[in-house]
Amino acid sequence: QVQLVESGGGLVQAGGSLRLSCAASGSTFIIPLMGWYRQAAGKQRELVATIRISSIANVADSVKGRFTISRDNAKNTVYLQMNSLKPEDTAVYYCYALRAQEYWGQGTQVIVSS
Repeated sequence: QVQLVESGGGLVQAGGSLRLSCAASGSTFIIPLMGWYRQAAGKQRELVATIRISSIANVADSVKGRFTISRDNAKNTVYLQMNSLKPEDTAVYYCYALRAQEYWGQGTQVIVSS
C-alpha cells in the first residue's frame, strides 16, 4: 500500500508561483510513475504531468513551459513547480502514483486570483 500526502497548495495571484510536493509512504520500493492531476470546479479531472523513474516527463500542453515536474527517487517524492500561474490553473491538485495499482492523494487546493 502507498499513501500520498500533498503539500504546497494555497492562494496566489496571477503570475505568481507555487511548488507542490507529494511524498509517498508505506512502501520502500521506488514508484515507477508519479505525477499530478487537477480538477477544477465543475470539470473533469485532467492530467497535469507525470514523471518516470528515469525523470522522463509528460506535461500537458496547457501548462507546458510554465510547470515543471521533478522527483526524488530516494524519497519517493514528486514535485510540481508552477510558475506564471493563471486563474484557469485554479483547481484541486491531486498527486498520483502507479505501481501495482493506482494511488491518489487527497488533493491540495490551488487558487489563482486575478
